[in-house]
Amino acid sequence: MSVDSGQRQDDLAQDFVRFAVEAGVLRFGEFKTKAGRMSPYFFNAGLFDDGAKLGRLAAFYARRLLDSGLQFDMLFGPAYKGITLAAAVAIELARLGRNVPFAYNRKEAKDHGEGGTLVGAPVVGRVLIIDDVISAGTSVRESIQMIRAAKATPCGVAIALDRQEKAAEGGRDQPWSAVQYVRDQLQLAVVPIASLSDLLQYLSTTRDPALAEHTARVAAYRDRFGV
Repeated sequence: MSVDSGQRQDDLAQDFVRFAVEAGVLRFGEFKTKAGRMSPYFFNAGLFDDGAKLGRLAAFYARRLLDSGLQFDMLFGPAYKGITLAAAVAIELARLGRNVPFAYNRKEAKDHGEGGTLVGAPVVGRVLIIDDVISAGTSVRESIQMIRAAKATPCGVAIALDRQEKAAEGGRDQPWSAVQYVRDQLQLAVVPIASLSDLLQYLSTTRDPALAEHTARVAAYRDRFGV
């Protein structure tokens, strides 16, 4: 995936960033992150909140996954955002001729009916986790445990945005990002639709002066907390 002006532009990523901005999902200002940092931008996938926006989001996931060449047999959506994402991506993949089953988990085990924490198709084979972002890797680790407990194999994680910033543990910045942790320590492929570098490329080339004025602040944030 291209990241800087000297590299090939990733058109899919640029289209996605533009869509996220226009949908009001990607916003600029001052936002406090889970790590306690003041970020000049905020990405809230929960605001893909109608059929048209969710359908377009699923199309971006599906196109990125098909282009990636990653091999998987089914999708898994961790509660809660991942549930909607996995269902939507499964629908879009089927529309494109790649019909795969999906499953998701409950936060609390059900003690009646079918019981348990897993819902949907049987969790088997190579399982791809669908989520919005990877902030600390906690959701991914929990998903891996559930998938392995079902005797299946986690094979990767698809996310909308890679923030490309240092993970924070115990109040201290780490030299790696949450995505790098998942790739290097958990040994899972990570397939993002776009990254912070793609966002910066979009801001630096937009013809909208109201958006372009955020470029310096986002770049300064990356210089301080980026990996």
